[in-house]
Amino acid sequence: MDPTTASAAIVEAVLLGVALAMDAMAVTLSNSLCEPDMPRPKRLAMPVAFACFQTLMPVLGYWGGTLVASLVEAYAGVVSLAVLGVVGGRMALEALRELREPERASCARLTWPAILLEAVATSIDALVVGVSLAATGADLALNAAAIGVTTLACCLAVLLAGRALGERFGAHAKVVGGIILIVIGLRAFLS
Repeated sequence: MDPTTASAAIVEAVLLGVALAMDAMAVTLSNSLCEPDMPRPKRLAMPVAFACFQTLMPVLGYWGGTLVASLVEAYAGVVSLAVLGVVGGRMALEALRELREPERASCARLTWPAILLEAVATSIDALVVGVSLAATGADLALNAAAIGVTTLACCLAVLLAGRALGERFGAHAKVVGGIILIVIGLRAFLS
């Protein structure tokens, strides 16, 4: 591959990574808005989990996607809506309860299983991308690596912003964070 073609392939892979990272970035932001005092291991687990699944899913799509592509495409939106709708709805409702009755508010925490479910829900698009990479004969290693690294970098960047905003705006930020998750789920369902 000549240098110009290689450079173009890298730029395309990074842009694909940025596009696929958008949902993971929004969920990272939402989670950090909702829990600004999240412990460091859990805070770092989000970008790492999102990046790992964003890297793995194109590989799975590339190798097995032709077998299950229609099934994934048929149910991807429903799965994303269910997972993100439930998590986001719970966050928003608990935050509204906290605003109404601050003395009785329980401190909702993001759980490890929720991080895993969010990672799966935000990476379903990457599975479908893996199928298209196979169809076009694109370089799987380059694209999977670019998607994972880009997702990690983008999520780490928004993690800092979300934490600062969450500390500043408290329960109001939690309501917004929950609504963001629901909107992402609805967008996945409708697309």
